[in-house]
Amino acid sequence: MSEDNRLPKRNEVKKEYTWAIEDLFASDEDWKAEYEKVRVLMEKALQYKGRLGKSHDLLFGFLQLSDEISILLERVYVYANQKYHEDTANSVYQDLSDKAGALYVQVHSALSFSTPEILSIPEEDIIQFLNENKGLKQYDFYIRDILRQKPHVLGQELEKLLADAGEIAKAPGNIFSMFNNADIKFPEIKDENGQNIRITHGRYVRLLESRDRRVRKEAFEGVYSAYSAFKNTLAAAFGSNVKQELYYARARKYESSLMMALDKSNIAPEVYTNLIEAVHDNMELMHRYVSVRKKLLGLDELHMYDLYTPLVQDVSMDMSFDEAKALIIEGLKPMGGEYARILREGFEGRWIDIYENENKRSGAYSWGAYGTHPFILLNYNNTLNSVFTLAHEIGHAIHSYLSDHTQPYIYAGYKIFVAEVASTCNEALLMDYMLKNTRDKKERAYLINHYLEKFKGTLFRQTMFAEFEMMTHKLAQDGESLTADMLCRVYHDLNKAYFGDDIVIDSEIDMEWARIPHFYDAFYVYQYATGYSAAIALSRRILKEGAPAVEDYIRFLSSGSSDYPIELLKKAGVDMSTKQPVNEALKTFGELLDEMEALV
Repeated sequence: MSEDNRLPKRNEVKKEYTWAIEDLFASDEDWKAEYEKVRVLMEKALQYKGRLGKSHDLLFGFLQLSDEISILLERVYVYANQKYHEDTANSVYQDLSDKAGALYVQVHSALSFSTPEILSIPEEDIIQFLNENKGLKQYDFYIRDILRQKPHVLGQELEKLLADAGEIAKAPGNIFSMFNNADIKFPEIKDENGQNIRITHGRYVRLLESRDRRVRKEAFEGVYSAYSAFKNTLAAAFGSNVKQELYYARARKYESSLMMALDKSNIAPEVYTNLIEAVHDNMELMHRYVSVRKKLLGLDELHMYDLYTPLVQDVSMDMSFDEAKALIIEGLKPMGGEYARILREGFEGRWIDIYENENKRSGAYSWGAYGTHPFILLNYNNTLNSVFTLAHEIGHAIHSYLSDHTQPYIYAGYKIFVAEVASTCNEALLMDYMLKNTRDKKERAYLINHYLEKFKGTLFRQTMFAEFEMMTHKLAQDGESLTADMLCRVYHDLNKAYFGDDIVIDSEIDMEWARIPHFYDAFYVYQYATGYSAAIALSRRILKEGAPAVEDYIRFLSSGSSDYPIELLKKAGVDMSTKQPVNEALKTFGELLDEMEALV
């Protein structure tokens, strides 16, 4: 697909380049029928209120109905939002997305009586129910996890009040999403050939990778000038989101919003702080990377806009989407035949929305609903980075596919803590394949450069994001106002600490916090870094041990949320409760840095 200054409108994109959203709903009318069905079933579920402790049959009946409602609601919510993401300026799907979001809150509110009510049942009665009803056994782990969180569950009226406020609580994130995907407009610059090109979310990284320093600088300054023009508005949105997280944490009797976020997956706070400490302990590696980059680029001054251009300047590894598919099929062969079958099914079954179009949601993700194959949103632009993004999202999709096909609905959705393992393991295996099959010295250096960039972007950068979140949430908890100047100052100091003295910390980078969507899902980003560390360990085990390691790994991918994330990863062969996986990953980074210096 050729890139010109005008992005195609959604209705101009060829069908074969789009995802088969009709596999979810054939039409908006079908969506509306299921939307209404959810509302009817929600009223039926309310008939169980006050009766869950009366018998095991009533408890089992409610949990089954709750699952049915959740399955339908998930379909309704995913379809509405994916149609909205196809074209965020389409008012029809803005409306459907809003309705789906409101319904989600209504259902959550209506069913909010269940957790406090289950907690009110004497534990001996719960055990008796589980023994007497074979079907209820399926919910054993689910119920015991509810009991674990008992100190933070409020009474029925207060739980309903918090649930009712859910739509308001989402407002900062919704406002940012609308601003970032539909309203913000970036300036035009001249590309390497002197042609006018408008900066977009999808084009920005490619522009930063340009060999022409002028292009990199103008793209960098163009993006941040656009965000800076709205810095106070964006600070208000960010600060409001931090405040709503803090409000919920206090309401639920947590020490902090960080503690609340971690407790959802039974993650000890030390896992978060261990990550930051391990990276700080190895920060000289990042500073050394910056020095090597400055040296290899031959620059008197290295700037923030110089961090993405390849260190090996005379190699191009761009490839079409079809070439990327063929490469990934080969690169993931160590995962075995069943994995390869699912991979081909995804490629041939239009799971993927491939190219950028006007007003399409930026970035990439894998998403879907139980009972339907996963969907992948891309903004593919033929770069090596796009190839690895495709491999990354396929990892998510196959994780979802295996969990959905193995687990009952209640455990099919995996926790975010393990989500990035599958995606990054794919990237590591693909990189190993490419390095083993590259004879050209410069191509090998180019690939190692890409691998170094993944470490920088995922392990170091996401840890820096995580530290920024921890610091800003703590400042808000201590009563500080999160003004634009405050946020910029904190972010500037972190960049200085992470990147060291051999780079100019340009003032524009101080606004980077304003363009990170994941900050509106508090304490999410650290899991990219922990997941990356776990994935490096698991990929090495797969390549070293073969079938036994693959068997353990596939079992992990098929486990959904049937156990706590730390325990699932232990069974797969990695212990994230220690610093060891992070330290080992950073050791690999150091080895790659050694080889890069020797090659170039």
